[in-house]
Amino acid sequence: MTAEKLGDVAATSLVTLYCHALETQSENPVLLDPDAVRITRELNRRLAGSGDRLHRDLVSGRLNPALVVHICIRAKRYDDYVREFLAKSPAGVVVNIGCGLDSRFFRIDNRQVTFYDLDLPEVIALKKEFFDETERYRFIASSVLDDRWFGSVRAHEGPFLFVAEGVFMYLEADAVKALFTKLADAFPGSELVCEMFNTFWLREPLLTMMRFKMQRQLNFGKDAVFRSGIRDGREPETWSEKIRFLDEWSYFDADEPKLGWLRIFRYCEFMKRTQWTVRYRLG
Repeated sequence: MTAEKLGDVAATSLVTLYCHALETQSENPVLLDPDAVRITRELNRRLAGSGDRLHRDLVSGRLNPALVVHICIRAKRYDDYVREFLAKSPAGVVVNIGCGLDSRFFRIDNRQVTFYDLDLPEVIALKKEFFDETERYRFIASSVLDDRWFGSVRAHEGPFLFVAEGVFMYLEADAVKALFTKLADAFPGSELVCEMFNTFWLREPLLTMMRFKMQRQLNFGKDAVFRSGIRDGREPETWSEKIRFLDEWSYFDADEPKLGWLRIFRYCEFMKRTQWTVRYRLG
């Protein structure tokens, strides 16, 4: 699989990768991800002649600076979620859902964790060109919605942490609900940390405006659109008695100078809950 042939949703992982690389090479970086720098240098050679607008933007480094900071603040916080989990359960099992080309395992490895990177087969095929599996670092080439991957993870005793950074909003609402309940049934006592989108923005004309931004301004493919969300962090508790809200986080909450004037939105609950992260106990 080549980067040029990734599907529209899978190609969004390239944006995350390039954001990590750009920020790593900036002054006072929010996130240090040397693997992203290494991989993008190779991909630049492959994508240099691409006629795809997104590829041209990536190779030239034309990414919105605010987007770069947002993506890297989010990645840093998700790294911290994993570290907090491992502080309590050093030999725990982490499943990185929709991993893309991220190198989270190498940023958080405590020499005891078992870590699974899960993504679509086309993404994992590309990832294998840059990373090797080990006894504690493994790949699952699957849609997250195909629960046959549960078997590989359930071979371990746990405890389990599932993280889904920038994934669920691209899935249909019924599929997200079903996944939540299946995880709760299969992995009792586990935690799920996931980024969610507010359904307020999925109504017209806001939905059309959002798609215009993603496809015309960010040059995402036509299938890379947000399809689902929740109204507030506690909504999934209504899907099953086995789902319990723990806490939530917005990147506006980050104490990061590079946010600049955007930090004012930490005082606006409506803006903080547009696209934010929620943590749940399952089972």
